Amino acid sequence: MANLAHAKTLKVCYDQWAPMTIFPSAGAPERGVVIDMLQQIYTAKGYQLEYYEVPLARGLAMVAEGLCDMLPEYLFSKELEKDFEFAREATFAYATAFVVRRDDPWLYNGIQSIQGKRVATGPGWDYSSMSANYQDYLDDPKNAKFVEVIAGDDDVVDRVFRMIKENRVDLYADNELVLQHVLNRLNLSDDLKIVRPGLEKKLIELPIFSKKIPAAKRQQLITIWNEGRLSMQGEKETMLLKKYGVTLAE
Repeated sequence: MANLAHAKTLKVCYDQWAPMTIFPSAGAPERGVVIDMLQQIYTAKGYQLEYYEVPLARGLAMVAEGLCDMLPEYLFSKELEKDFEFAREATFAYATAFVVRRDDPWLYNGIQSIQGKRVATGPGWDYSSMSANYQDYLDDPKNAKFVEVIAGDDDVVDRVFRMIKENRVDLYADNELVLQHVLNRLNLSDDLKIVRPGLEKKLIELPIFSKKIPAAKRQQLITIWNEGRLSMQGEKETMLLKKYGVTLAE
């Protein structure tokens, strides 16, 4: 008990982005690839992890306020450095892909290939780091009738898949691992397929740490992550992905 009382605690805010980060339930206690990775890296250094399952905007606010120490995955941007410090080592550099109906021969070949297609996305989602042209297309008011923004906290991707199956939209882009996971979980492989190549650049996600943490402690936490993530490349990473039924594209 004495050891437990003095254990170091890492407060982690995260949102639902299965299979990378998952809100557990009574029947499904798994928390996802990235959370498993965090757990292994920090418990090896004597930390206990405390989880806060929240929508992304709330998680960011909690890290900025110091209510959480870190959030495992976010896209780098200079303007966020006033509230957060980014780790050096990415969780993953994700290849993107599209999902379409199985009988649709469509392939992505630059932004002109999107013309006339009904595209699904989420509110405020930003694809610009992967393809500025794709984001510009979604933002352009003249394309509004072809862009379907699907709102919701944690079931947006599931709903998009069903809408594609029902022929209400035509295509959707995301992290390829997310697409694999949802396709398997919803058992829609007979109706939908994943199409590659995806957008031009990979999605690089990094852990962010609160600027409210004293600098020395923050640097220690970041160093633990950077060194731990490097040590998990290769076989350990592959085993974690396999646990959730997904594989990285070669």
